[in-house]
Amino acid sequence: MFIKNTTVQHADGYLNKTPLFQFLLLSSVFALWSAAAALNDVLITQFKSIFDLSNFASALVQSAFYGAYFLVAIPASMVVKKTSYKLAILLGLALYIFGCLMFFPASHAGTYTMFLAAIFCIAIGLSFLETSCNTYSAMIGEPERATLRLNVSHTINAMGYIIGLLLGKHLIFQEGVDVEHMMSTLTGAELAMFKEQVLQQTLEPYKWLVGIIATVATLIAITEYPNCKAVADKKEEQPSFGETLSYLAGNARFFKGIVTQFAYVGMQVAVWSFTIRLALEMDSTMVEHDAANYLLYAFIMYFLGKLLANYLFTKTSQENVLMGYSAIGFLCLIYVTFVPNFSAVWVAVGTSALFAPCWATIFASTLQSVDTRYTETAGGFVVMSIIGGAAIPVIQGLLADSVGMQASFLVSALCFAIVFFYFMSEKKYKQAFSYKVAEA
Repeated sequence: MFIKNTTVQHADGYLNKTPLFQFLLLSSVFALWSAAAALNDVLITQFKSIFDLSNFASALVQSAFYGAYFLVAIPASMVVKKTSYKLAILLGLALYIFGCLMFFPASHAGTYTMFLAAIFCIAIGLSFLETSCNTYSAMIGEPERATLRLNVSHTINAMGYIIGLLLGKHLIFQEGVDVEHMMSTLTGAELAMFKEQVLQQTLEPYKWLVGIIATVATLIAITEYPNCKAVADKKEEQPSFGETLSYLAGNARFFKGIVTQFAYVGMQVAVWSFTIRLALEMDSTMVEHDAANYLLYAFIMYFLGKLLANYLFTKTSQENVLMGYSAIGFLCLIYVTFVPNFSAVWVAVGTSALFAPCWATIFASTLQSVDTRYTETAGGFVVMSIIGGAAIPVIQGLLADSVGMQASFLVSALCFAIVFFYFMSEKKYKQAFSYKVAEA
């Protein structure tokens, strides 16, 4: 290995310090999967026009993407358990590259189903990445800084959303071109040629991604990483998968964390999936290329919200921060739902700042509720809860088709309420635990 690991690992899998280069390289992977997720939001708008889809049908992009997480998260966690975090990450990056390459035959086939298959393949790789990287980021250093590390990684993840959207905005959308309007003026061979041209443009960002992913994979391959797995007592056998399931099923805090992560991911994906559509509906003169700016602003707000949350975590408990964020977020989405003017778009954009600390903090809190012997599998189940990103946008899309785009944001508002009550429950639990310790 060209870059050595100099840390000392403790019996619980944590380290005596955080290896800076390894941690930052690991965190760069977080940006790679968020870039793919951001491109989905662009593809939804593009596919809706090209394939003449309903809001429900266009949301199937997210179902294909996040459905793969649900199917692959546990197998991915077993790969981590049987091998190493590093090997699982390299496997995930290889699958990610394969999925990007699938866009080439999909663009030539020119069918929505083929594109969904390519997106599904990418998401299989990303499931390996999220299952391994989230848990690894929490473990790769001192235990008391696990949540901070995960939030730093997700700050870099926020930058990936911005990069992904910029790639999509400038390489997929054509400036000044209203795709739906152009299609309405063309017929026959001209229409077919225009569709083919637009679909060919979807390849461009994935060409860039292949090169970037290959570079990161090479750097990880030549870098020595710590194991970060708990050392089992010689008298105590490693728990079987069945024993792990039984333990997790009886852990009420873990179950609450899973439900909350499901709701949070579904809300985030739904709001971002429909931000461009909301802007287009609120201003009928706007074209897709310009409407994409509002999603870019949302991702910038998400990044800024991360920075603010990281600062607030140094001043008060994570439960207080998340309760405040989610309460304000709920009110913002209620505003988006019921105020019938363009200000609703700006409030939807601002709400993204309030999404920022949710995933990482819910993930870390949920993992902290389980014994370290079950960490790898527990992390897989938390990643499985990303299936919320497949379910909630479809529900919101159905509602948008039946009662209107604005009204559909009520679904996301209710999800933010779930996040609020989860952290209120966590705060009460920790207060009760502290009281018992003080009594003892």
